[in-house]
Amino acid sequence: MKAIFFDMDGVLIDSENFYMTGTYDWIKKKGFKGSFFEVLKLIGTDMTGTYNLLYKMLNGRYTIDEIKQMNTKYFKEHPICYKDIMFDKSEDFLSFLKENNVKTALCSSSDKKLIKKVLIDCKIEKYFDIVISAEDVKNVKPNPEIYLKAKDMLNIKTEDIFVIEDSTMGIEAGKRAGFKVIAIKDERFNQDQSKADICLKDFLEIKNFLKKEFNLKEKI
Repeated sequence: MKAIFFDMDGVLIDSENFYMTGTYDWIKKKGFKGSFFEVLKLIGTDMTGTYNLLYKMLNGRYTIDEIKQMNTKYFKEHPICYKDIMFDKSEDFLSFLKENNVKTALCSSSDKKLIKKVLIDCKIEKYFDIVISAEDVKNVKPNPEIYLKAKDMLNIKTEDIFVIEDSTMGIEAGKRAGFKVIAIKDERFNQDQSKADICLKDFLEIKNFLKKEFNLKEKI
């Protein structure tokens, strides 16, 4: 194991609940009659996919541009502090990987501007060797392109790579790339994690797994 590729939302930061709850709030006011669980289909999509799904959920009553404007306006009026929603032990785990010379890539379906803000706000930008966004690939998850691009950029063999994901689409992307996938257990959002090689509850469990399997060491 020479590299770990990370998803961002739902892996490094607990953002899914914030985004899904907020989206459900504003689309209900615009006439959406479905349940909160229908909104969970948005998890793992890029923004183009999100807007297309919202267009269908709102039965075509608004254009894609109008939906984009309404979504942007809502979350501008309801800002999030990314540092406050970092998952416990995220930075500790990233530091542990650096200490053991494990390469890292952040492979997120979010846009570059948002990824940059999250990394800066959470003060974890220095831990990633490369960062790839939805804007850097033609095909987003579940297509494996983003993960294959990271592999090529770091020049690491397929069998030496782990992916850490939470969503059904992200897990599928990692598996289609041929990598071993660790899913972070999360039963809140109806995500099928059955295709992952292993499911662990948090970064502490993942760290202990890697220490045992690959004899990684922790600085004292």
